[in-house]
Amino acid sequence: MTVDKVKSKDNHETMNFQAQIEELLDLLANNVYSNKETALRELISNASDAIGKRQYAAKQDTIFACNSDYGIWVDVDKEAGTLTIRDNGIGMSKEDLINNLGTIAKSGTAQYARDLSQKEESLDTLIGKFGIGFYAAFVIADKVEVTSRKAGDIKENAPYVWSSAGRGEFEVFPAADDTAVGTSIVLHLKEKDQEDFMQDWFIRNIVTKYSDHVDVPIMIMALKDKFAEVKEDSKEPEMAYEVVNTSRAIWARPKSEVKDEEYEGLFSSLSHSVGKPLTWVHSKVEGSHEYTMCLFVPDTAPFDLWNRDKAKGVRLYSRRTFIMDDAEKFLPMYLRFVKGVIDSADLPLNISREVLQESDLVNKIRMGCSKKILGALESMAKNNPEKYQEFWGQFGDVLKEGPGEDAVNKDLIMKLLRFTTLNNNSSTQSVSLQEYIANMVPGQDKIYYVTADNYTAALNSPHLEIFKKNNIDVLLLSDRVDEWLVSHVTEVEGKQISSVTKGALSLPDAVKNDAKQEEQDAKDFDDITQRASKALSGKVQAVRVTSRLTDSPACLVSDEQDMSANLKRILKQSGQQFNDTKPILEINPSHPLIGGLKDQTQDEIFEKWCSIMLNQAILSEGGALEDPALFVKDLNAMMLHVMKK
Repeated sequence: MTVDKVKSKDNHETMNFQAQIEELLDLLANNVYSNKETALRELISNASDAIGKRQYAAKQDTIFACNSDYGIWVDVDKEAGTLTIRDNGIGMSKEDLINNLGTIAKSGTAQYARDLSQKEESLDTLIGKFGIGFYAAFVIADKVEVTSRKAGDIKENAPYVWSSAGRGEFEVFPAADDTAVGTSIVLHLKEKDQEDFMQDWFIRNIVTKYSDHVDVPIMIMALKDKFAEVKEDSKEPEMAYEVVNTSRAIWARPKSEVKDEEYEGLFSSLSHSVGKPLTWVHSKVEGSHEYTMCLFVPDTAPFDLWNRDKAKGVRLYSRRTFIMDDAEKFLPMYLRFVKGVIDSADLPLNISREVLQESDLVNKIRMGCSKKILGALESMAKNNPEKYQEFWGQFGDVLKEGPGEDAVNKDLIMKLLRFTTLNNNSSTQSVSLQEYIANMVPGQDKIYYVTADNYTAALNSPHLEIFKKNNIDVLLLSDRVDEWLVSHVTEVEGKQISSVTKGALSLPDAVKNDAKQEEQDAKDFDDITQRASKALSGKVQAVRVTSRLTDSPACLVSDEQDMSANLKRILKQSGQQFNDTKPILEINPSHPLIGGLKDQTQDEIFEKWCSIMLNQAILSEGGALEDPALFVKDLNAMMLHVMKK
């Protein structure tokens, strides 16, 4: 795309944009740069880029050296309604102004980077390789004036002005004064944008948010003595430039040069937390794609951790220039508690969230970041179990979502999970699956678990009676997410994960009951199970004798492929619809109540006892009765019946 000269008068050359710039600028304003703050971000990035070019050129030839400190200055003129961004970078010649600013989607920086790459050289500090960044100025300005002088032989490199209202043409003419090397961009702000961009605090916020880590000072004019007393007859307060940014992109520095206090400071600025991170990952990945991550695991969970719709994610940069907050695509949902920065040189500044969603590069970065965080947690669990226990207390429930969301890292996540168990004698989740497996009884080939509403209900479940008797450990799962977890994990290290409330009881050979005795019990109580099945028709699938109980008269079990009673309760409480299936009632042949049913010949009394027994089994698992009043009525009737005897 080129430009055409149309006229020249008094050294003012007026030229046409070859493209339909007005339409393009409208596209930029409404799509690419809908956030007007990014206009200042783009210009500061370009200024930083220009300084980087001059610094590089000065290393090759001292003629490009700067006699003063490098910097970027932002000036506000409220009377004129202008915002000026100045730098003492490489500057532009007349030809540069025409070619770089008069041609849409051509970036001098991009060409400069290509020239360097042909020489097998690189300049890591380049930022603005994106072609249309300068034109963001027209989003907030109805006229832009660029005055620039190129570094080098300043006698030959005269300063020139580029001026345009963004309406199809621009002017180029010699500068009126002896401008210093560098570039000055004057934005004649649109009236509707002056109210914000004329405020010092607004400029400070933009610089802090988007360009805090640009590695040259960014300065604005401020009171030299902010606490000086201003009197009516006093002179105008003395003003001076004040550095706004910290100029310390610690993630761009080698880890060996960064102190823990600096990492903690970055974490505080990202998380708005007064706490310290439990651990962090700082890594630079090189190869076909280059990116740097600096990620933190907080010490405290936010109050809205379980609000999955809340904005979350890391802060995204490109060569230390801020792109967006809450870039959620760079970490999986189960790591949503992680705070940090990802800086990728391969992402354009104007990338949208929609593009990120479909990017292969984003997928690779997400995989890399996930492995690094999980690796850091694994190291913490191994080397500092007390600190890991602190982490687990805050974020364990979220990490349990991982096996169902991340098949690639499933095995690693499973090693990080912690549970409370039957033999642990504590409600604190501190037992790993590896520890559970190591403590299995001889011949045990399954990892047993029970789910319930809370720890106490799980611990006192009647299904655990046979396991308590034989000292077989069982995972006590009482978090809502546990149902999700066990639905996505079938085995660990070759050990099948098995619910003690589903299917037929399967115990290790060393502790199995006498098969002949079980067969005999089934025959002896065949009449009872048949009568009970008839009495409870429509409420249960079947009634059968069990060997899993030692103290309780009865319990409820589900078929192997059916939902657990606990999951049904969770779905019902959340208002979700599901295909309900009837449970199986198992009775304990050694319990006196079950033995007493043999002698009960009255069908009405027998049915009431069966109904009470079923409701007791439901209550013992933390379930809710469909008709509590009927249960109380039947119970009272049976107590009176017994008392009359």
